[in-house]
Amino acid sequence: MSSASTGLVRRLRPRDPHEDHRTASPLELLTDLCFVVAISQSAALFHHEVSHGSPGHGLSAFALSFFGIFWAWLNFTWFGSAYDNDDVAYRLITILQILGSLVYAAGIADMFEGHFGLSVVGYVIMRIALVFQWLRAARDDPEHRRTCLHYAFGITLVQLLWVSVVLVPDRMKVAIFLVLVVCELVVPIAAERPVQTPWHPHHIAERYGLFLIIVLGETILSATVAIQQSLGGAHPTVEVGYVVVGGIGIVFSVWWLYFARDTGDLLARVHGQHTREEFFFGFGHYAIFASGAAIGAGLAVRVDHWTHQGHASDLVSAAMVTVPTAILLAMMWVILLRKLPYRRSTALPFTVAVLLVLAATLTPVPELAAGLVCVALLAVEVRAAGLVRTGAA
Repeated sequence: MSSASTGLVRRLRPRDPHEDHRTASPLELLTDLCFVVAISQSAALFHHEVSHGSPGHGLSAFALSFFGIFWAWLNFTWFGSAYDNDDVAYRLITILQILGSLVYAAGIADMFEGHFGLSVVGYVIMRIALVFQWLRAARDDPEHRRTCLHYAFGITLVQLLWVSVVLVPDRMKVAIFLVLVVCELVVPIAAERPVQTPWHPHHIAERYGLFLIIVLGETILSATVAIQQSLGGAHPTVEVGYVVVGGIGIVFSVWWLYFARDTGDLLARVHGQHTREEFFFGFGHYAIFASGAAIGAGLAVRVDHWTHQGHASDLVSAAMVTVPTAILLAMMWVILLRKLPYRRSTALPFTVAVLLVLAATLTPVPELAAGLVCVALLAVEVRAAGLVRTGAA
């Protein structure tokens, strides 16, 4: 992090992508914590919808609302990796982005009801702040000016389209939302084509890892709140212990498996090569993060199931835990291990684990079975790849 004491507003010059010991700044950590408010809202409402018998609606609303959270965070993260100079202007614009994330979080409940007005306002606030940053970078970085202007123009155009979501009939909002998601994905792909921005591979890897920790923390929180409510009810059940043990097994195993290898080295190999692997890494983490948050909602649904407080069927409540766990494990291999030299030795254990987790849906205690499978996969990986400590190769 650069010092803010040398000037209130400094030139927003590109950071060195090979800078030694580049780590997340306190401002980035604060921003992540503000984003977790929106994650908490989305996961809690997903749990509520499924427990009250509306799994399809809950899933679609969760997927849409989580994309807005993820995409705003992703754009802030990659821009900061390339241009964070920590001056007063940068901090104030970031605070504006934080304000937008809180407004977005406040509108998530309305999104689940089919009303996008407040969430669109929050999203546009975040994106306008980012446009200001890209325009600053375009002014101060001649080498990447064309790329920066492409970002600023593309984001502005898509935000104008987002306003249309509020104006179209309710029956068309989801379809328009999906079209705009595609437009959002196109902007960085097109903008990076002239000259790639100087993002830092190890910094990006750390930022993604920290966000996963936040998501897993939210998973634990969701399950804990549900357990507290069940223990305070008239008929707490011992089966809630299955949720505790299974949830710990899933979360701890996912954490260990994700951080066992240095993803910064993976990104460093593709940096500047225009292979588009960086986009696959960046965009693909949506499935990892969303699945992690969904597991928390699923564990809460299972608590409702065991305490007879929910209306989801046994199959649906089981799938709420097993399906996102299977997706998370599969995407972890596809995104993090697929390009590594020893990918073949990891493919079979991960494939078997994914299939067994899905099969656990049909068992009497799916959360416990899924947790045990994750622990078994971790044990196999520790023995086969020597993943005894975080960061081991």
